[in-house]
Amino acid sequence: MDKILEILNEMCIPYTYDHFAEGESPNPPFICYLNPGTGNFSANGRVYEKINEIHIKLYTDFKDLSVESKVESVLDKYGIFYDRTETWIESEKIYKVLYSFEMEA
Repeated sequence: MDKILEILNEMCIPYTYDHFAEGESPNPPFICYLNPGTGNFSANGRVYEKINEIHIKLYTDFKDLSVESKVESVLDKYGIFYDRTETWIESEKIYKVLYSFEMEA
């Protein structure tokens, strides 16, 4: 997980794992990241290559192309192939842009 922390630090956006404690989240933009599973390569009952699934969730008050560009340029710099989805969370009045990808452990 050291590599993902290196990547997140380079984005220069406040971040935490999974979620901020209630009442402690910074003002947007901020990032919550998660390692929800693995896509390990195995054979003969052994893991030959450990691969982590990574989710980076970028939260912004409004559609902020400059912040999205900052995140994407760092992912591009590291040669990460990602999928991107966007959601408006009405109850929170916030945008969530999800970047999901796999990364060797």
